[in-house]
Amino acid sequence: MNKLLGIIVFLVVLYGALLLSDPSAGSYRNHFNVGQRIGLYGVLTLAAALVIVTGNIDLSMGSVVGLCATITGLMLMSPEWRIGSGAYSLTLAVPDPTVRLALAIPTVLLLGMLIGLIHGLLVTYLRVQAFIVTLCGMFVYRGLARWATNDQNTGLSSAFPEEKKWLLDGILGVPTHMVILLVLLAAAGVFLHVSVFGRYFYALGSNERAARFSGISVNFYKILAFVLCSTLTAFYAILWTFTYNSVQPSGAGSMDELYAIAGAVLGGFSLRGGDGTILGVLIGACIIHILPNMTAMWGVSNTLEPVVIGLALLVGATVDELLRRRRGTKKA
Repeated sequence: MNKLLGIIVFLVVLYGALLLSDPSAGSYRNHFNVGQRIGLYGVLTLAAALVIVTGNIDLSMGSVVGLCATITGLMLMSPEWRIGSGAYSLTLAVPDPTVRLALAIPTVLLLGMLIGLIHGLLVTYLRVQAFIVTLCGMFVYRGLARWATNDQNTGLSSAFPEEKKWLLDGILGVPTHMVILLVLLAAAGVFLHVSVFGRYFYALGSNERAARFSGISVNFYKILAFVLCSTLTAFYAILWTFTYNSVQPSGAGSMDELYAIAGAVLGGFSLRGGDGTILGVLIGACIIHILPNMTAMWGVSNTLEPVVIGLALLVGATVDELLRRRRGTKKA
């Protein structure tokens, strides 16, 4: 509770500094733009948080974004889908854009689920460290994205204007991405804080050995965490494609996993696992995207943006460690 209160205070101070930085900082347009970024990138922060709370990590999220965004662009813009090569290829004609959209979205989400399942199986049954599995995945998925397009950009061009307009205009004055994030956070809040599955996630992150001895299916919940993480990452990639309209296979999603992990940590999720709240996900996403907006308004060079975020993350991690030691001392 003290940690959550502390990051709320930090967010309030940060927001106050933003409002004092420039008269335009308090405008509706600036708030809308920041809200769009928080809503969009908050989806990825939630994905990172769901795997971090179990004591694991996924370094491949940025590359998964690149692969899924590339596949989304290819499927939506190609009237003919070709599967395989040579004599073993199958070509499917899909001339209707609405049909392509209806098929592409679940296909990309299923791809995300498959990636998460592979990660989970390697971590649980082959006992490969999550760091190594997802680090290797980071290279593999980026390479597949580049291979699928021959390293050429893809995107939506002028197609799907109504869907883009809906995403970018907002709902009742609220950024659409923020509305989507709030719905996802509400569902995740029920999952983590109300359901028995969420309690198992926290138990797994707090003490995996104790969770195993208490009868919890540790392998199942580890796999579930990776599947949820990669599925949300694929969903984020779809939103990203419609938002930015152009996908560069070698760069799409690059560094996004680090921002997502940083947002989760700043929101109170410990990299050791077993700690954090869904409210913290929202607060962390706000902090990680208000920071660069504030520095820009104060006239700080955007080249120093990573420095500001890195220092904020270091302070958050240091505070988390000090609070852990304090709680450990009190228990002793």
